[in-house]
Parts: sequence; structure tokens; C-alpha cells
Amino acid sequence: MANRLLIKNGFVVSQDPAIGNRPATDVLVEDGKIVAIERDLGPVDAEVVDATGTVVIPGLIDTHRHTWETATRGLLPSCTIDEYLGAMIATLGPAYRPQDIYAGNLLGSLEALNAGITTLVDWSHCNNTPEHSDAGIAGLREAGIRAMYAHGTPASAEAWVDSVLPHSEDARRVRSEHFSSDDDLLTFAMALRGPGICRPEVVQHDWRLARELAARITVHVGMRITGLHVQAVHELHRAGLMGPDTTYVHATTTTDEEIQHIADTGGTVSIAPYVEMVLGLGHPPTGRAMDKGLHPTLSVDVVCSSPGDMFTQMRTALAQDRIRSFGDDVDVPFAARLTHADLLQFATLNGAVACGLEERVGSLSIGKEADIVLVRADSINTLPLVDPVATVTTSADTSNVDTVIVRGEIRKRNGQLVGVDMARLRALAEESRDSVLTAAGLTPEWQLKDSGPSVL
Repeated sequence: MANRLLIKNGFVVSQDPAIGNRPATDVLVEDGKIVAIERDLGPVDAEVVDATGTVVIPGLIDTHRHTWETATRGLLPSCTIDEYLGAMIATLGPAYRPQDIYAGNLLGSLEALNAGITTLVDWSHCNNTPEHSDAGIAGLREAGIRAMYAHGTPASAEAWVDSVLPHSEDARRVRSEHFSSDDDLLTFAMALRGPGICRPEVVQHDWRLARELAARITVHVGMRITGLHVQAVHELHRAGLMGPDTTYVHATTTTDEEIQHIADTGGTVSIAPYVEMVLGLGHPPTGRAMDKGLHPTLSVDVVCSSPGDMFTQMRTALAQDRIRSFGDDVDVPFAARLTHADLLQFATLNGAVACGLEERVGSLSIGKEADIVLVRADSINTLPLVDPVATVTTSADTSNVDTVIVRGEIRKRNGQLVGVDMARLRALAEESRDSVLTAAGLTPEWQLKDSGPSVL
């Protein structure tokens, strides 16, 4: 008998125009794929998941997260981008051991699953040795999340300030050893630095390497960093390096012309609205991107400064973009375009496109792999159900994520992660935290008897 799962009697929000939103609907999963979405499928020889009282959505997709930093959660809650780079990249990053990368990726991936994120882009830029890369991949794989592993550089000032260091050739080994299967939950990408961060000849080298390895590319651009006055997208366009295989992260200071270049070349954008505003990276370009025909995606970025869930990102993006559309003239009616429904598409189908996974995930569609999340609509903060999309985007939080399924495998059930040894996970995270902070010459805040508001 095929491996079957019947999700019974939920309010399906499919993100597929052919299916739409359907109350009291069943979803049948067979061998990890969706085979039917209908009202009352009747008796089926399958494991039944009672979805009564829930909104059934595609798994959420985070298109940019430095997962290795998870054990520094909350370390920099109100820093600037300059302070973040000095602390995480120049100071803490070099102190990371391979086991710290493993612990961060395992904890961060399980945190994502717990919050209904079934796919994440692991922007791995602490590959200090080949062993660091292997450890990060091991953490992702153990968690059971779907991930695009984006191989990056070491965490060091030399790699991130006017760098002459090319991307490591170890990317070739990582590609061949860990990503030989086209049917894996993990896919390969490259996290490149781009103009302004490294020299033009390094940019050319890195892009050639990525395309030789048939890797999707993800790159930070347009960040409001002190002393960095480079129009990165313009430079990439002038060099002939832009293409549909590339996701441009942040893009807060990119010009409208640069955004048009992204759209014209088929690229995608990843916006981290909470971090971009808190760290001072610039105004999230959500509306400007949409004006050029782009379909934005959302990211958590760093949990040292941001909550690790997509509910926060959706609400932050909605509020920020609508604030930007107010204008100063009170006699001009407020006519914002961005809606709560747009945000759910950002966090699902748009994210799948940015990962090159739209044929597999991103919507609840017949034939796609079953990455499915059940969000409780009968909790104190979500009842009564009026608009299921609004319930997810403006009312729910991680506590309402009841069930999480990745390719037909249940990773969270009845509000609890499945098969996770929390005592072991807690010990891994705390040991990593203490090791990294101590090696970097920092004293953990909870050990200070008379300190200021932050360790840094």
C-alpha cells in the first residue's frame, strides 16, 4: 500500500488559482505528493489528520536566513548594521567551530519548522573550513527541513571588506559530495558577496564558479552600510552577470532603475523588513519592487536581532509599506495597494519561485510535494474565523502552528515537534553559545552583575 495521509476537514487556502480557498475540505497525500483536494473524500485507507478548526496552507518559505547564528539569539536586539558586522562577522564568526555551525543549523531549522516554515535558504557565510560546511549541511539534514543550502565565504573582515579573496573552490567538493540527487530535500546554491564587498575581478570569478556548478545565486545588494557607496545591481548589470538564477537580498538602497534591471533579467528579491528597519539597512523596497512587476519574498535574516518566524515578517512588511504610502497631504485619500493576501503569497509561492522550487512546493496543488501547515483558527487569539487569510497573516503566531508536514512527513503534530530531544538540543545550543562568546572575549550577559543593556 502507498504511504497515505488524509488531512481532514480543514479550511484550505491553496495559493493555487485553480483550487482557491475551500472550507471543510480534505487533502489526500500519497507517497509525499498531493493527489486530491476535495470536500469529503470519504473513507480512505490512510493515516488521518483531523484539520477541523484549522486553516490549511502551503508551508511557509524563508528566502534568506543566516542559520548558523541561531545560538546567538537576542544578542543584538537593537544594534545597527555596522555594529552587527563588527560583532558577528569580524568578532564572533572567526570563533565558530564546526560543531557550532551544526548546533546553529539544527536549532534554527527546528525553530523554523516549529513556526510553519518548511523551506529556508540557509545563507551560510561562516564556512571557515570545509568541516564547517559539512557540519552546517548535517544540521539541516538532521532537522528534516527542506532547504536551499547557499555556500558562502568564511566569517572574517578580510572576506567582507573590499575583499580580494575569491569564493572557495571547496564549493566544488560540497556540490558533488552533498548534492548529487535531484530528489533531495536539500538543494545547492551559492551565497555570493557582490560589488562593493569584493573587488570586480573577484565578482567575475565568483559568478563564473556559481554558474559552472549550476547553482542558484543569492547576493546582498543595496544595503545602507557606512562607507559603502556602490550601486551593486548597476555594477552587476554593467558586467553582464544578472540573470533569472539570482535572488537579490535587501535591495533597500537600490534605485528604481536597478529594480527594473532585476525585473528585466528575471531575478527575484528577498526582503527582511524587520531587520532592515531595526538595523538601519534602509526602507524595505516592497512596493517599489511590485511597481516594477517583481514578486517579493520574505526572510527572517538573523535571530540575533529578529524573531525567527514569518508571521512577524508578514505583518512588518504590511505595516511598513502602507506607512510609506500615506503621503504628507491629508487631503489626498490613503490608497495603499499592499494587502494581507499579498503577504501570504510572498511567504509561499513567491518564495518557491526564488528557490527554483515552484514545480515542487509553494502552493497546495495536485502533483506537488506535500509541504503543508495547519494553523489553528480556534485559539483565543484566532477565533472566530472570518477571513482565513487574515487569520494567518494578521492574527496567528507560532503558538497556533498545530501541524507541519514536509514532503508527506509529519514534523510537528498537535503543537509539538516530532522526535526532537529538547534536552539534547538545549545542551548543544548553550554549549555553543558559551564557547563562541568566551572565545571571542565576551562575557555572557547573565554572568554580569553590573552591566549596561548589552554585551556588545
